[in-house]
Amino acid sequence: MNNRIDIAKIQPKALNAMLGIENYLSTTDLSAQQKELIKLRASMINQCAYCIEMHSKEALKIGIEQQKIFALSAWKESPRFDQQEQALLQLVDEMTLIHQAGVSEPTYHACIEQFGEQQTAEVMMQIIMINAWNRFALATKMHR
Repeated sequence: MNNRIDIAKIQPKALNAMLGIENYLSTTDLSAQQKELIKLRASMINQCAYCIEMHSKEALKIGIEQQKIFALSAWKESPRFDQQEQALLQLVDEMTLIHQAGVSEPTYHACIEQFGEQQTAEVMMQIIMINAWNRFALATKMHR
């Protein structure tokens, strides 16, 4: 396998800009559990092994049950996710697969109902960021 570019070395300003958004996300009202569910679910959809491994470890570290992590790939059928988590995960699915049908009105309104406008915007930014990191890792074939 050929080595790919190291964007962090070639474009450090771009990486710093991404880290700036990460710094902002660390100040939001989302719980650590919500953030890790977002990161894990998007990484599963994008098939980013690097990020799945990283965020699975972090999820366990912050107290998310193994069974919940295992059920995340089939969250719609699992009783382990409450109404708020279901709204959050549906938004993750639709934003990560935005090319399929965009974000539906029912999903958008469920998030507004569960989180309010401010926190829905924070959820959206967290989804956008993990999708960016997944693309970063997949395009450059990052490995642990």
